Amino acid sequence: MNLLTRKLSLASLALAWVFSYAALAQSAPVQEPQPASTHKWALVLHGGAGVIARSSMSLEAEANYRAGLKEALTAAADVLDKGGSSLDAVESAIKLLEDNPLFNAGRGAVFAADGTNQLDAAIMDGETMRAGAVADVQRTRHPISLARAVMEQSPHVMLIGSGADDFAAHVHLEQVLPAFFFTERRWQELVRQLEKDGSPIPPRPTGAPAPPPKPIAALERPDTHKYGTVGVVALDRHGNIAAGTSTGGTTAKRWNRVGDSPIIGAGTYASNQSCAVSATGTGEYFIRLTVARTICALVQYKGMSLQDAVDEVVQKDLSAIHGDGGVVALTPDGQLAWSFNTPGMFRAKLKEGGTPQISLYREEP
Repeated sequence: MNLLTRKLSLASLALAWVFSYAALAQSAPVQEPQPASTHKWALVLHGGAGVIARSSMSLEAEANYRAGLKEALTAAADVLDKGGSSLDAVESAIKLLEDNPLFNAGRGAVFAADGTNQLDAAIMDGETMRAGAVADVQRTRHPISLARAVMEQSPHVMLIGSGADDFAAHVHLEQVLPAFFFTERRWQELVRQLEKDGSPIPPRPTGAPAPPPKPIAALERPDTHKYGTVGVVALDRHGNIAAGTSTGGTTAKRWNRVGDSPIIGAGTYASNQSCAVSATGTGEYFIRLTVARTICALVQYKGMSLQDAVDEVVQKDLSAIHGDGGVVALTPDGQLAWSFNTPGMFRAKLKEGGTPQISLYREEP
């Protein structure tokens, strides 16, 4: 066989193979694209930690707190049950808590020593690990929505003070007069604390209602919300998690103090590779331990269960340096957890298809 004949023969074989393969491909059944796996949604939230004991809480106050937690839990669950994102669920629940004067966030936040409400918030997306945070906000109705706007509509992670409020107005978030956040019981808490400290009492905020003829009766002990904060972690049906936290800080704080809530990795953190965490407590200690990120690192790198990880950090590490407070957390595979070393923590959780669990006291599950 000469060279030309050999080349023609090889070419014929190759052509025959191509036609045979094409025929086989045409006869093979068409593979339909497989739908993405569906996760069951879940969420956990908190409304602050502190001296929360049955002996320090009136029946009326207990019922009101449980109702407030249930309202926020239901709002987030409705978002998730309709296929909404974990970010939307977190924001919707926290906005309700910010508007509820029982909680130390938004309307009902504690007062700083100068008589202002200085609001902090943060939110983080576990899928993309984008985050947004704000501190010392005084004119934006919903700091959590402002934190999300920072994440989604700016190149930054954190804005503070008047600049944060200016940005909120720029992106058309609702602005209010500072007196909008005023509540009489929080003002009286400030007055009592400043009197105890021997510090001057600032003028009553402009636009605040006239003072009552006598001090209002306290619903609970003054230190019930000593470290009050609200926070939510959520898992959606797409398997993405998110975390958000909002707070008024601590009563009679000075010099524009900022705690852990708006600090990514300290009071707020979320990553689909590990977990989502929202914290409440003595912010200075949570910052030093980077509590939220440390919990997620134990899950991601040491393979610890979520409950073991939150207990390791809160019950051991935090307690060892005399820090107090608690966390709520969840993972993309549906583990839910909370842990706190205070007498109580306002908290609630719910899994898709399950029953809501709302707890206040340490002895409750």
